[in-house]
Amino acid sequence: MKLKGRNLLILLIILILGFSILSAGSAYTGTGFTHDIPYSKYSDLSNDDILSKFDDTDCQGEFTGLCTYVTDGDTIEVDGLGKVRFVGVNTPERGVEGYICSKRFVQKLCLNKEVSLDIDDSKNTDKYGRYLAVVIVDGKNLNEMLLREGLAEVMYMPPSEFYPYDWTPNSDGYSKYVSSYSSSSSGSSSSSSGSGSYIASANSHKFHYTTCRWGKKISEKNKVTFKSRSDAISQGYEPCKVCQP
Repeated sequence: MKLKGRNLLILLIILILGFSILSAGSAYTGTGFTHDIPYSKYSDLSNDDILSKFDDTDCQGEFTGLCTYVTDGDTIEVDGLGKVRFVGVNTPERGVEGYICSKRFVQKLCLNKEVSLDIDDSKNTDKYGRYLAVVIVDGKNLNEMLLREGLAEVMYMPPSEFYPYDWTPNSDGYSKYVSSYSSSSSGSSSSSSGSGSYIASANSHKFHYTTCRWGKKISEKNKVTFKSRSDAISQGYEPCKVCQP
């Protein structure tokens, strides 16, 4: 009986080890998105150094609170609200290459700092009860920053107030965003002080009807107007996919 008991114990240990190996081998990897960007790229930079690369966002903060915890590169906790999932983006999961860098990038900019949230009006929370939002740090769109730095991939899941493809660089690696300088110097028809039937932001490549909900979010300092549809297109803007001007 002692021998049988010992054999059963050995068999049980083998089974436990086998299940552990299988679990490790089948760890959740999400979409499989990875990147090989080392955190050393950012570790010696100040927050101002990083933030200065990006234009102010047109997103409007609806809630402001202290970021108390960073779960990973696309999920944080904000005092007074709870868990927040960065809308429109996806970063590497735990145990996957790139996880540490994306998480530390967000920690550097958010942890123990006050952030603002533009919560998705079309879908406030996900199935886990996390708020879906654009996270705003010192006036910058952190969701966009993750995409443009290559630390995240687009995860567009309609219905959504936000269209994250507008935040990504184009195939040449340059941002689709039109610089404020090129917009302000492009002629009187695109002047923010002019009047027109179409509107755009100096920080975006999309133009809208003035009645579009996206157009209404554009701040006055970034507003660009056009007298005609052809005027907007000739200056390199594309029609909004929501209002379809």
